[in-house]
Amino acid sequence: MRITFIVTDRNMSGGVRVIAIYAEKLKARGHDVTIVSRPRADQPVRRKIKSLVKGNGWPIDPNTLPSHFDNLTVRHHIIESRRPIGDSDVPDGDVVIATWWETASWVNDLSPKKGAKAYFVQDFGANDAQPIERLAATWNMPMHKIVISSYIRDLVREHIPADEPLSLVGNSADLEIFRTPRRGKQPTPTVGTMYSTESFKRLDLCLNAVGIARKQLPELRLVAFGPHAESDKYPLPPNSQLHHNVPDDRVKDIYSQCDAWLFGPAKEGYGLPILEAMACRTPVIATPAGAAPELLEQGGGILVDHGDSEGMAAAIVRICSMDESSWRAMSDKAYATVAAFTWDHAADLLEAALKTAVDRARIARTQSVRGAQDEIQA
Repeated sequence: MRITFIVTDRNMSGGVRVIAIYAEKLKARGHDVTIVSRPRADQPVRRKIKSLVKGNGWPIDPNTLPSHFDNLTVRHHIIESRRPIGDSDVPDGDVVIATWWETASWVNDLSPKKGAKAYFVQDFGANDAQPIERLAATWNMPMHKIVISSYIRDLVREHIPADEPLSLVGNSADLEIFRTPRRGKQPTPTVGTMYSTESFKRLDLCLNAVGIARKQLPELRLVAFGPHAESDKYPLPPNSQLHHNVPDDRVKDIYSQCDAWLFGPAKEGYGLPILEAMACRTPVIATPAGAAPELLEQGGGILVDHGDSEGMAAAIVRICSMDESSWRAMSDKAYATVAAFTWDHAADLLEAALKTAVDRARIARTQSVRGAQDEIQA
């Protein structure tokens, strides 16, 4: 198949990482794959001058920052400006895929020559910045929906016709990158988390939980990594370490030095850090966001209520206080959860979903032609 992914812009987000993985997997299977994206958004000149006056220097060009699309072997066409992507930017093909709510209307407006239309729904929206009615309008566009978790599936189902087919394609973690040998607990109790200043990620919940847990585990360490430098809004407690813009080949070392990984979002499309931590044999303590409930049901971690810092702290104490054999048993269950579903398996499901999109588009065209012929005959 000739497949095109339409992306808002390239970056280091988990969603872009997933698209990059699938693009390479599909190309390896003999498909002709193209990614079309826009340049990254630059800061207004006023903000750049403000940064310079404050002594922080002139901000770096965002288009020079790293992206998960760097070093891909598939074609990646970046259009010249932040305008919507249109027919002139997209090659003719068999299927074209919207990858974010903003791209859905662009894909919906493309010529049929660009391919059957699919909508890869990886998240619940623009970090809650858009009203649900606006998001639901994109879910009701005539495209085959592909969702990554039961959470997203159920959310979309609330707003589309009950009989409309959906494809569920869950994520995985690259075991070649994140694989680590069996190990025991850390000499010093250690937990980790993603450091993100997006409010819905609830970094505050995880930091509060660490503070509470330290009342029983005074030596408890915290390690974190993420795209943001430390913010005054989310100061790290003592005995913490923050890694900024960590390359993929070093991320596994961070996961692997933890007895538990903390995942606290109020909402999430999937939650790749859960899988990545589990692939590194690290149990996860998570709120029931994204795929957390289904990923933890095999015993590779502990599920706590949304916003429950006391409950997360109790889970930290429980895991860090386990005897060695009990911790290893939970660690093994975490790894087994990921090992049971590989990216190749996920690519099988995505490939089947794209073929479904092509078949549905062909059936719709046939029905449209027959309807027109019936009108003429009538």
